[in-house]
Amino acid sequence: MQTIIKSFEELTTTELYELLKLRAEIFVVEQDCVYNDLDNNDQIAHHLMIIEDDLIVGYARMLNVGTRFPKASIGRLVVAKEARFKGIARKVMTEAANWMKENWELDSIHISAQKYLKAFYGSLGYEIVTEEYLEDGIPHLGMDLYLGNK
Repeated sequence: MQTIIKSFEELTTTELYELLKLRAEIFVVEQDCVYNDLDNNDQIAHHLMIIEDDLIVGYARMLNVGTRFPKASIGRLVVAKEARFKGIARKVMTEAANWMKENWELDSIHISAQKYLKAFYGSLGYEIVTEEYLEDGIPHLGMDLYLGNK
């Protein structure tokens, strides 16, 4: 397994196609959720890809402070269906947070977490900071990972 992090400009057309295809397979088809995935944030994001056998099996998008949220954020976490239960989601989130800490001046990282994943994110140190809300018809919680003093 290999981890690759690239800005939008550094992505090849094949990588862009594959990551968008994976996001659509999970968020639109598997979760039966119609929403606008192409939200103009990909161009300002860094993209973390976990590659196995030349396929993207894990992915997340990292946004700096003041883009989607007032805080830096990680979003669009996906793991290919055939690659689940191998610790890839944990690897993606850990490596994304580590990269963000090393490359951006941050005191915390925000996520908009699907409610059913709150225990997973909690195990990574994220704390609930909002009431439950609906995003694209799915219950979510705002959660923050504090990197230093609160």
